Amino acid sequence: MTKQVQLYLNDKAWARWTALILIALMMFFAYMFVDVMAPLKSLLEPQLDWNSAAYGTYRSSEYILNVCGFLIIAGFILDKTGIRFTGVLSASLMVIGALIKLYGISDWMVGTGLESWLNSWWTSMPASAKMASLGFMIFGCGCEMAGTTVSKSIAKWFKGKEMALAMGLEMAIARIGVFAIFSISPWIAASMGSVVAPVAFCTVLVCIGLISYCIFCVMDTKLDRQLGKNAAADEASDEEFKASDIKKIFSSHIFWVVALLCVLYYSAIFPFQAYGAEMLQCNIGDISAQEASNIFRWFPIGAAVITVFLGNFLDRRGKGATMLIYGALLLIACHLVFAFLLPATHSKVLAYVTIVVLGVSFALVPAALWPSVPKIIEEKVLGSAYCLIFWVQNIGLCLVPLLIGYVLDGVNAENPVVQQDLAQLQQYKELGQDAPADFFVHYDYTIPMIIFACFGVLALLLAIYLKGLDKKKHYGLEQPNIKPVTVAEEAQVEAAEE
Repeated sequence: MTKQVQLYLNDKAWARWTALILIALMMFFAYMFVDVMAPLKSLLEPQLDWNSAAYGTYRSSEYILNVCGFLIIAGFILDKTGIRFTGVLSASLMVIGALIKLYGISDWMVGTGLESWLNSWWTSMPASAKMASLGFMIFGCGCEMAGTTVSKSIAKWFKGKEMALAMGLEMAIARIGVFAIFSISPWIAASMGSVVAPVAFCTVLVCIGLISYCIFCVMDTKLDRQLGKNAAADEASDEEFKASDIKKIFSSHIFWVVALLCVLYYSAIFPFQAYGAEMLQCNIGDISAQEASNIFRWFPIGAAVITVFLGNFLDRRGKGATMLIYGALLLIACHLVFAFLLPATHSKVLAYVTIVVLGVSFALVPAALWPSVPKIIEEKVLGSAYCLIFWVQNIGLCLVPLLIGYVLDGVNAENPVVQQDLAQLQQYKELGQDAPADFFVHYDYTIPMIIFACFGVLALLLAIYLKGLDKKKHYGLEQPNIKPVTVAEEAQVEAAEE
């Protein structure tokens, strides 16, 4: 007897791709908010009195609570309560954090008792930076929890289907958000005469992201009703997630290889985004923040375009571990170009080409990395596994921006050009004048870029080891994600659709 094929909501192409767009929009707006101040870094010192150390502390604050254990808790929440509750919670935390950050850098806090209290301790960091860091900490909890929730949501809706392509598209959409904010943030700041305006704009978008995910929850509820009616026996036999299962993840050798590869690679990407626009200003020459942002914005576009093709290739052909190696190699080469060749040539063409190639690297590694996790971790603890990988990643993302900020101030402490720029900025402040719109401090970025390249070297060694481990243990990292469908199964699906 031929078994009847039951079509669920996620078996319908329009439904699963609509669900993907809804959850990707939340991350699109979140990525915009994360990097809204990155293209404005050179304006923060004149307008908000933030030096590189203060800015580095602010960027690190996004990950502090996650490193302190929130992401581990987020894993429990995700596996216990599901993707709907966790997604709404994470989006709500992002909204709260965004509002606090906006309040901290705006005129609303100026002259208040809160500002006086914040200025009374840690005097090297302005009150606005402290309040912005608090908001960014809360936002970071929501953003990283959302990232793991989105990964598990895609794994649920695209299981046995175009999983790598879907994850690639989600990452591509999110990275277009980085392109968008590097394009419009300097323009909004210049038009409104303040770095506050772009932050306010992105805060509104984060609220829209919450609404978008709520709509997805309606679709996911319908899918669960179908699964509940037609797969009750299967669900009843599933083992319930236990806290002790975390030990299994931590004791997994392959988990730590993937987690360490992740933290090393991303430590050379996301912290670099925070400093990339100013680095281009300093290494190319006297170009404006807008022009530097116009160059840097092509970094996520290169990643967004190629990620879609890579996801499709991984689904159908595999070779995930090999892609990790190529991605690390390109990462190393690009950071060394920024460290040595760009300052020597001041070539905008070289800057454009290197930024795009770095984007290709940023497509190769995540596109291969995240769809590989379900191959090495069982589904009932998949949410916790993603959260634990993000937790390890967040340790690097927390420390590296802080490291780069202090290194940048330290190696330039006796740089005569930098000291002259800082003295000139101090004169403007003493005279009660605003610095010119095109004013920036000409930092030497050689050492920070070498540090980023070193992270790439370590990631390359782990990627090579991972490929060897996969060949020995047969995890399937080099295998395609889409399972072959027999002629009989294909005929049954077509009949059910009719």
